[in-house]
Amino acid sequence: MPPPDISIIIPCYNEVGNVAPVVDALEKTLSGFSWEVVFVDDNSPDGTMDAVRKLAQTKPHVKGLLRIGRRGLSSAVIEGALNATAPLIAVMDGDLQHDERCLPEMATLLQSNQADVVVASRHVAGGSNEGLSNGWRRFLSSSGIWGARYLLDVPLTDPMSGFFVIRRSAFLERVPFLDGTGFKILLDIMIALPERLRVREVPMAFRDRAHGESKLDSGVILAFARMLAKHSFHRRPVPAYTIAAFIGVLLLWTTKKLLCCKNPA
Repeated sequence: MPPPDISIIIPCYNEVGNVAPVVDALEKTLSGFSWEVVFVDDNSPDGTMDAVRKLAQTKPHVKGLLRIGRRGLSSAVIEGALNATAPLIAVMDGDLQHDERCLPEMATLLQSNQADVVVASRHVAGGSNEGLSNGWRRFLSSSGIWGARYLLDVPLTDPMSGFFVIRRSAFLERVPFLDGTGFKILLDIMIALPERLRVREVPMAFRDRAHGESKLDSGVILAFARMLAKHSFHRRPVPAYTIAAFIGVLLLWTTKKLLCCKNPA
């Protein structure tokens, strides 16, 4: 088996029903590449890692990394990427909402030295956000995009995307400076150092979730708000009251919606 051209990192929790379909989809779309997929599982009680191990017995390109006593998407991605071996590192969700068919174009752009990171965007021509059917999740996504682009001056149409491919060398350069908390690892990577990465975006249609539930909760939103507050004060001259107002509205709206979901009328 040749060394992989690309390592796909998939952080997961309670994704047992998605493991085999994700691997099957990757095998179909990456037939022209040598690749590996690393599922990073936070000790899911539903048997996610058992499903990964079962596949790995017959598919050497399938690997698993089990974490016990640690939780969080960003930290899972970091640990998975540090255990990867390919010169290109892809990050995508394990719930089939990210369109794996974007991967060949993304990898090719990096292999031809046209970028340091390629992002699958819902907000360029040809992309869509249909998988975010919930109105308040759309609001949170749009608010996060505004905050990242305006408060942190990140040159992306979709800085909230969780689907991207980055050069391993660029990742290793920035990993000592990553915050490692929350759920938006791409944003963390983009702002880790003042030097900008060369960025390209490709269109992605964000699909409906196949199995499982969203992991978006109040802790995730608080971590994202903390990241915005931490970095925005020194990245560009935005008045403090603007930052405070944006984060306050985001948190109030999120708290209200989460309470409504837990206590339906």
